[in-house]
Amino acid sequence: VQLQASGGGLVQAGGSLRVSCVASGRTFSNYNMGWFRQAPGKERESVAEISRRGGSTSYSESVKGRFSVSRDNAENIVYLQMNSLKPEDTAVYYCAARLIGDSRWNYWGRGTQVTVSS
Repeated sequence: VQLQASGGGLVQAGGSLRVSCVASGRTFSNYNMGWFRQAPGKERESVAEISRRGGSTSYSESVKGRFSVSRDNAENIVYLQMNSLKPEDTAVYYCAARLIGDSRWNYWGRGTQVTVSS
């Protein structure tokens, strides 16, 4: 499956932004989808995950209550809605796909930069 993330940009602290990830090439609903981010000088971290049909989601503690992940399997797209953004949310955001039954995130898209100014 090929993934393409978009929607990043510059936003002020307290603002909102939605990033999207479009998938192509395989049956989208066979994949759990995840959002990750990597800030300069830091390791990549998991942000959110959504199950293949969207019935289950999980979030890192740092974004819980502020970010929301959703997906539209008819459109092969997954979203990450980011509210109450903080400067520490500044990072390159990546989407990834994990096939049902696989523990590894084998498919990654190019990242999209999110910058939150104070």
